[in-house]
Amino acid sequence: MKLGIVGLPNVGKSTLFNAITKAGAEAANYPFCTIEPNVGVVTVPDKRLEVLTDIYKARKTIYTTIEFCDIAGLVKGASKGEGLGNKFLGHIREVSAIVHVVRCFANDNIVHVNGHVDPLDDIETINTELIFADLEVLERAIAKLTKSMKADKSLAKQLDLLERVKAWLETGKSARAMELNKEEGEIISGMDLLTFKPVIYVANVSEDDVSSDDNKHVQKVSEFAASEGAGCVKICAEIEAEMAELDDEEREMFLEDLGISESGLDQLIKASYSLLNLISYLTAGEPEVRAWTITKGTKAPQAAGKIHTDFEKGFIRAETIAYNKLIECGGSLAKAREQGLIRSEGKDYVVQDGDVIHFLFNI
Repeated sequence: MKLGIVGLPNVGKSTLFNAITKAGAEAANYPFCTIEPNVGVVTVPDKRLEVLTDIYKARKTIYTTIEFCDIAGLVKGASKGEGLGNKFLGHIREVSAIVHVVRCFANDNIVHVNGHVDPLDDIETINTELIFADLEVLERAIAKLTKSMKADKSLAKQLDLLERVKAWLETGKSARAMELNKEEGEIISGMDLLTFKPVIYVANVSEDDVSSDDNKHVQKVSEFAASEGAGCVKICAEIEAEMAELDDEEREMFLEDLGISESGLDQLIKASYSLLNLISYLTAGEPEVRAWTITKGTKAPQAAGKIHTDFEKGFIRAETIAYNKLIECGGSLAKAREQGLIRSEGKDYVVQDGDVIHFLFNI
């Protein structure tokens, strides 16, 4: 999963990305490696893996990962190639979801690119450029379909859909905010429109507002996100940068002093999973304890295929137990089996978050 971090200058985008980078490089909880200067991979925190590792005395613990990409180059006119516009738009097409950082703090020492703090105005600036880019894509597609219609009248329905989406974008609204049925959504998804990508708005606040709900800017961003069906997370990028310098114990104390239960990075990862409809199932044993990311609704054979294609091809059944039930048995599979808690699931079983699974297959 690749998330693209975007935002106007001086909103805290680079501070947040650098905090994530440093956290991964220096904190054992979040192993991180830099693939290239603006891309990094951070592990997804999952306390269930820590518990299972202790129970099974596992030699290795493998977390699932998220890739963050710091996408630079957005200015007004990016859709027309201004600044690093073309490169920016190319990078943003490659990501699964957009993390849009907006400034929700006042600081006279940090000049805002527009001269004043207005997160909704910042959102509009970036969304407008993405809308312009999408309109160009739609105009080309509509012209092509109109030409093809002369020989194939069955394309009329698709043409009508594209024209409706184009008209919607021309009102200044993102494609993701438009009500579409499943079939229409699949068609538009296949066009790779930038404004159809899932978005998490990150409201970057000052340290004083981290544990407060009184920031009016954050409230506005949250309401706007809800209107689009997007996610919203409140983060103080400066605090994230400070926490990146601390060890685990110091970080816990730091969070406690601030009156918050988890870091902004953890909140962002959870919001990403929720937005992209992702869950994790677990495999556990002495060699390794591991989390595997799948889309919600994935059936057992396809989940097995995440481990190896042979597991999917030769799938027989999945011996499954919910994580919580396994912990209630002290991690003992023998005890869980005695109590009838281990289920034998077939090809139609939909894997649930936190399932601990042993796949049986035959090749």
